[in-house]
Amino acid sequence: MSGAGGAEQDPRGDLHRALAQGARLLGENPALAEAQAAEILKVMPGQPDALLLLARARRRGAGPAAALEVLEPLVRSRPDWAPVHLEAGLALAELGEAAAALAALRRSTALDARNPHAWRALADLLAMAGDEAGAEAAAAAELRASVTDPVLVAAATALGDNRLAEAEHMLRGYLKANPTSAPALRMLAETGARLGRVDDAEAILAHCVELAPGFDEARHQYATLLYRQNKPVEAIAQLDRLLARDPRRPAWRNLKAAALGRIGEYGQAIAIYDDLLKTHGDHPKAWMSYGHALKTVGRQADSIAAYRRSLALSPGLGEAWWSLANLKTVRFDDQDLAAMEAQAAGSELSDDDRLHLHYALGKALEDRGQWAASFDHYARGAAIRRRQVRYDPDLNAQRRARAEALYTPAFFAERAGWGCPAPDPIFVVGLPRAGSTLIEQILSSHSQVEGTQELPDIISIAKRLGGGRDRDGEAPYPAVLATLSADEVRALGEEYLERAGVHRKLGRPFFIDKMPNNFAHLGLIRLILPNARVIDARRHPMGCGFSAFKQHFARGQAFSYDLEEVGRFYADYAGLMEHFDRVLPGFVHRVFYEAMVADPEGETRRLLDHCGLPFEAACLRFHENERAVRTASSEQVRRPIYAEGVDQWRNYRSFLGPLEAALGPVLETYPYR
Repeated sequence: MSGAGGAEQDPRGDLHRALAQGARLLGENPALAEAQAAEILKVMPGQPDALLLLARARRRGAGPAAALEVLEPLVRSRPDWAPVHLEAGLALAELGEAAAALAALRRSTALDARNPHAWRALADLLAMAGDEAGAEAAAAAELRASVTDPVLVAAATALGDNRLAEAEHMLRGYLKANPTSAPALRMLAETGARLGRVDDAEAILAHCVELAPGFDEARHQYATLLYRQNKPVEAIAQLDRLLARDPRRPAWRNLKAAALGRIGEYGQAIAIYDDLLKTHGDHPKAWMSYGHALKTVGRQADSIAAYRRSLALSPGLGEAWWSLANLKTVRFDDQDLAAMEAQAAGSELSDDDRLHLHYALGKALEDRGQWAASFDHYARGAAIRRRQVRYDPDLNAQRRARAEALYTPAFFAERAGWGCPAPDPIFVVGLPRAGSTLIEQILSSHSQVEGTQELPDIISIAKRLGGGRDRDGEAPYPAVLATLSADEVRALGEEYLERAGVHRKLGRPFFIDKMPNNFAHLGLIRLILPNARVIDARRHPMGCGFSAFKQHFARGQAFSYDLEEVGRFYADYAGLMEHFDRVLPGFVHRVFYEAMVADPEGETRRLLDHCGLPFEAACLRFHENERAVRTASSEQVRRPIYAEGVDQWRNYRSFLGPLEAALGPVLETYPYR
């Protein structure tokens, strides 16, 4: 190669510049990157780096099969070159050849343990395959490989060993001297998230990707945290930036599908899963996620098939067994029962797989009328889950007391006319398994009402207002509400409507927020949205309590894994609702599940009257409504009202002594309040 005027130049320098230019083009225009590689190969046929660039460009453009045409002979000629095994692993993964992809990525990391991209690709593939332990180990190795500074290597090692306080101390010290170090910020965010300081972790990651926009691993970590924080819109925005750079990355596509489901875009989510599973059909958790989405839109047969495919790939995947049981319509046969019992008897299961299997076995044996054996499995599953969650019934009682002390007739009288006046929201509150999904389905069958889902927004606002503890150790929420101005209160109501707006697809004047735990925030709701309607779904305390106990919830409801704690929670809930009945008469309309079963039309008319809606016969045909339903009752509300579940708890009464004792006077007054 020669430059202007024929002056001789270093061909190695020319090659380096040409390859660097091709690498820059990869993320912007793979076709131009491929052309750049071809030009280099015209001058230097067989040049390995140019061939690798050509393969990388083809994978992003023409596709992984075209990339492998280049990679396979390159692997044979350079078997000890780590980068070619990495690129082959990525291409094989996109083609769905998981075993070959894993082998290639493991070969790459064995040859070069300092390449973080290879470890990240391996972690993603192992996570898709359901190997959580392997994925965590690879992710820890990726963190160590992403840094060279001895302090950061030591911090990454401490983080990988779960020595979180030590890792945090090292990272904070390092960042004092190097405040713009993106790798250190990323590790500090990971440390904070594991310590439960997720808001801090979110802020750190936002700063990290602002400093280093091309730091894909940090952006993926940020998107994952946003998703877990119930911020799916924000997560999708980050994932779209990633997918613009590499649209075929399986882990990114999988997370986007899950986030789309959170905002009700089930069609888009299912389309991603359809495409993903064409090439990653041997990943059991991907099939399980696909089954969840199909269940939500009412494709029950397809969802069952997806769950079954998941189990064929991973018979010990407890969540897939529970997902089948949780449809409430599947009856396990003898072969299923034997398979579940064999898996539950094994010693290698994770706690999560084991507890899900216990819940599934509880349901299978309940369907067979084997009450004692069924209860034993429910109790064993609940005991495992109780060890995993943080819940203090005394703190819950204190929250109730603080709410009752603040929310008086005078409090609301002094703030009359405050808040956002929009009447759009209808809040359906109560305890889980009390009939709230049935109420939602009835209301959403009305032409003026749209059903959304259990929205996290009221709880998020309350959490933000709480913000921590004051000097006396008392949580400032809800007392902080007394310090807000009229403008601040109105702004909160408007914020809620804006956040909920992403879930409104049909343009109807009213929408339902079915988050049951919003009962604890009725004072906040009344203050910021004074014209909202509130429906309290109420069910017999024993039936509701036991139904919650035998239900494994994907998240939240930490009170539900101990019978005594269930009873105390129900009593506190009922007491708080009675308080609001006295303070704000008529604000809450109560629907007793047993009354709805006994007189559907009468109860439906009273429900619609409270919401200011004219009667529509479609509300009585709610089971014909084809809307997506995410909750555990999704299949039950696609059938007419049935009475057989009302007294089902009585089969277990001899086991429910702790629940009955904790409920106390609430049992005597039901259903009068």
